[in-house]
Amino acid sequence: AMAPARALRVNTLGPAPLSAAPHRGFATETINIKFLDMKNNETTEVTAPVGKTIFEIVQDQSIDLECSCEGTLACSTCHVILDQTYFDKLPAPEEEELDMLDLAADVTPLSRLGCQIVMKKELDGMVVTMPANTADAR
Repeated sequence: AMAPARALRVNTLGPAPLSAAPHRGFATETINIKFLDMKNNETTEVTAPVGKTIFEIVQDQSIDLECSCEGTLACSTCHVILDQTYFDKLPAPEEEELDMLDLAADVTPLSRLGCQIVMKKELDGMVVTMPANTADAR
């Protein structure tokens, strides 16, 4: 018997494959972004490789952004808030991301999930605000 089509969608979620990042020579291009941690009132400046997601970047740094579902779009703990300028430079969120954002605490019109924000040159200088409250949607 065939499994329902809905079950097959699980594999399509999650971060883009690393091969999706453009490679120019061997040097990984990087940009500078800043994390504002409202819970601990800390600011952290980070050099972020182009092609990586916020989720991947915080794993490599000591930044207190929870990512309960490991970047699979199954929770809302990596909820961040962006400035309008940088928000507008991102591709529009998928429906799955919007569904999860509905469950996030302190959501704003400029909210995104960190696992869906992929670094690109245009995001250099971006400020990523991490709200004080997090809600785990799972």
